[in-house]
Amino acid sequence: MNIIFILWTWVVLIKSLILEAEFENTAKVNKQGRAAGVLENFDEGEMYSEHALRKFVRNKRPEIMPSINSFFADPQKN
Repeated sequence: MNIIFILWTWVVLIKSLILEAEFENTAKVNKQGRAAGVLENFDEGEMYSEHALRKFVRNKRPEIMPSINSFFADPQKN
């Protein structure tokens, strides 16, 4: 049983290393922008990091159930 677990762990490790090596080339730095640290795919990275969900929740308060929170926090309004 232990040998199966060890082999399975090695398979997962090797697979993850291969996938990481394949997708490593996606964020290369061009020669002109190397000193400034400008990535070739800056626009794609900006679009990836500023997705619609993040834009939606940016100005929201971090509450899971706002109506229940306001009910217990300020009972005079209710």
